[in-house]
Amino acid sequence: MDALREALRAIAAQEMAQDSAHDLAHLDRVWATCQRIAAAEGGDLRILLAGAYLHDLVNLPKNAPNRAEASTLAAAAAAPHLQALGYSAAEVSAARHMIEAHSFSAGIVPESLEAQILRDADRLDAIGAIGLARCFAVSGALGRPLYDPVDPFARQRDLDDKAQALDHFPLKLLRLGQGMLTRTGQQIAAERTALMQAFLNDLAAEIGADAPAHWAPEES
Repeated sequence: MDALREALRAIAAQEMAQDSAHDLAHLDRVWATCQRIAAAEGGDLRILLAGAYLHDLVNLPKNAPNRAEASTLAAAAAAPHLQALGYSAAEVSAARHMIEAHSFSAGIVPESLEAQILRDADRLDAIGAIGLARCFAVSGALGRPLYDPVDPFARQRDLDDKAQALDHFPLKLLRLGQGMLTRTGQQIAAERTALMQAFLNDLAAEIGADAPAHWAPEES
C-alpha cells in the first residue's frame, strides 16, 4: 500500500492544479481521515486510497462556471491511471463512482460505503481548524473581505459568501456536519463544528459584535 500511495500521490503532484485548499497536504489529510473512518466502519482501503489521492485530479476554481462538473472530469481522468497501476475494471468503476459522488456541488448520491467515506472525509477537511484556515485562504485569493464591517453576522442583511468570507459559515460550513453519512464522520463533524462555533464567538467578542447564536445549525 505504501508504494501504491506514493504512485498515486505522484500522479496528483504532477497533474492536479493546486491551491491553498486543494494541495497534496489536503489529499494526505483526506486519506488519513478515510483510514480513521474505515477503521470503525469498514471499507476497501485500496479503493479509498485511489479516491483520496485522485478525487481532485481535475480541480476547477471555486468561481468557475462549470465547477459542478469537476468531480465527473476527475473521475474520468483518474481511470487510465488506475488501470495502469493494476486496478481491476471493477475497482476502477468503484473508484470512479466514489470520485464523482464526493463533490458538494455535483449532488451525486454516494451508493457505496467507500463513496460515503470519501465524501465524509473530504467534507470534514472543510470544517474545524483546518476548515477555518482553508475558508479564509480561499476568500483571500478571491479578493473577498473577511466580513461586512457594518453587519458582520448578517442580522439586518442577506447572507452572501461571494461578498465576504464570514458568510460562508452559516451558508455551508456550519451545515456540513448534518450531511455526514457515517457514524464516525458524524462524531468528528460534531467536534469540528463546535470548534468553529467557538471561533465565531471569540471573533464576535474581538470585533465588538453580539455572538452569532442565530448561526447555530438546527438539529437534524
